[in-house]
Amino acid sequence: MATAPSPDHSLEYCKPHRLQSGKTLAVLVVVLVAVALGSAAIGSYPISLHDWWSLLRTPSAGSTAEIVLLQIRLPRLLACILVGSGLALAGASYQGLFNNPMVSPDILGASAGAGLGAAAGILLGFDFVAIQALSFAGGLVAVLLAWALASGLCRRGDPVLMLVLVGILIGSMFTALISLTKYIADPLNKLPAITFWLLGSFASITIRDVWMASIPTAAGCIPLLLLRWRLNVLCMGEQEARTLGMNTRVIRFTVIVCATLITAASVSICGMVGWIGLVVPHLARMVVGPNHKFLLPAAAIMGGGFLLLVDDVARTAGALEIPVGILTALIGAPFFLFLLMRERRHKS
Repeated sequence: MATAPSPDHSLEYCKPHRLQSGKTLAVLVVVLVAVALGSAAIGSYPISLHDWWSLLRTPSAGSTAEIVLLQIRLPRLLACILVGSGLALAGASYQGLFNNPMVSPDILGASAGAGLGAAAGILLGFDFVAIQALSFAGGLVAVLLAWALASGLCRRGDPVLMLVLVGILIGSMFTALISLTKYIADPLNKLPAITFWLLGSFASITIRDVWMASIPTAAGCIPLLLLRWRLNVLCMGEQEARTLGMNTRVIRFTVIVCATLITAASVSICGMVGWIGLVVPHLARMVVGPNHKFLLPAAAIMGGGFLLLVDDVARTAGALEIPVGILTALIGAPFFLFLLMRERRHKS
């Protein structure tokens, strides 16, 4: 899913564009709030915006509308915003780090590792909290293993290319282990649970899950936002960044760890929701340009809104809820094909 970055492409990808003011980000925040309000109102039990506001001001204890809004719909909306924003921010950071708009947080195996942890927890019959913990740990282990192997193998040559290649290898290995887990799972009980988890869903999200995921997500997002100007420097190239006094190895490690925290936390509460980290940064780049000072916040805001809209479709398009991972793949795969075709036309 990723291609090795080339110097010529990197320079063009990060070439300075028009600077965007904070007004664009403010507009995006307003749009996100509007989408969230609309998402809270629609569903199998519709709640008008007037009723929604009345319930927040004067809750009617035990009413159906209050249960639907505060215990079911509100945690789901917050989880969509948290996961979508985090994955989009991680994706934009990865694309800047690798100087390549074709990479995403999945490139180093974080999602596959988290998926394997969750599948193993379900197979062993653990409770939901333990499954979440194993999922989070699996994502961290996969990326740290990729980093350690790449560091050990790359005595000479391009460290970024080696990291990408090893990441693809680790991701493939963990994906194979997930398939093995599904093969030996009980087909009547545990196999459907593993499959449903891997497809991605917000159906069983609680406010406790949101709080649990918000801590590692914030721990990953805040450093990435603080380092966004350094990503602009990295886009100039490895040698240029070192000449300007940047410790590229430390910056690269920090970005990877932070993005992994975000990805692992997201997968641990909602399963594997792919393509957000690839699609949304491109949409944000079309709006604010490639300057990471504006690109990273814009990607985070648009990621939350994008996943909210996808989840709205998932829970309202049919009688049965559609897994979110299926919808994001249906959107992301054609978009990725469009990017490849656009890249080919640009080089020809």
